[in-house]
Amino acid sequence: MFEDRTGQSVPQVTFRTRSDHDWVDVTTDELFKGKTVVVFSLPGAFTPTCSSSHVPRYNQLAPLFKQHGVDDIICMSVNDAFVMNAWKEEQNADNIRFIPDGNGEFTEGMGLLVDKDDLGFGKRSWRYSMLVKDGVVDKMFIEPEEAGDPYGVSDADTMLAYVAPEAAKPVDVTVFTRRGCPFCAKAKTMLKEAGYDYEELVLNRDYTEETLRAVANATSVPQVFINGEKIGGSDDLEAWMASRKA
Repeated sequence: MFEDRTGQSVPQVTFRTRSDHDWVDVTTDELFKGKTVVVFSLPGAFTPTCSSSHVPRYNQLAPLFKQHGVDDIICMSVNDAFVMNAWKEEQNADNIRFIPDGNGEFTEGMGLLVDKDDLGFGKRSWRYSMLVKDGVVDKMFIEPEEAGDPYGVSDADTMLAYVAPEAAKPVDVTVFTRRGCPFCAKAKTMLKEAGYDYEELVLNRDYTEETLRAVANATSVPQVFINGEKIGGSDDLEAWMASRKA
């Protein structure tokens, strides 16, 4: 059984990081002293679950964490600084600090360094997350010791529910558009003015008409989706927003 280290100080380690082509040593105290920090640690950069779910959701929810007293969010992995920097850039994860635990010292100190020899990874971190206050672990979420790479409790939503149980989570919005479409511009303006962040997919850049028909059963744009629900075009979006105010 992995040890829950709630109430204990985090390991004292010096991390070898890279910034602007220079080596920069970062200590445990620099990361944690006098701060409230969320850490999530994972088996490897660029790996499927880490790239598709773990990092993106923490990056998305980072503003909410900061609204509720979290100073920094750290993604840690037993990878070198070059790999971690490249992964952060590929993920567009500007709300997260990526820390390379290249030698696994911090992870070993947490008692969560494991063998991944079957994957050719060598020693890696077990997946977990923790809230650290002034260098002391306040709460840990450690994935169960099961075969494979379980991912069910170290996610951003679980951590946010602990940090701020009443916090309203952001709405997930995607807008299918095309260049030069006035109705698309209208829909995006409405979303911005209402305070909704959105992901925009542009015709013939991010998707084709075939995709639009398959996903939205439509050929016209914009097509707005909110939390998995098809809202429709700009007029439909306007009606949806009016219903929310009623």
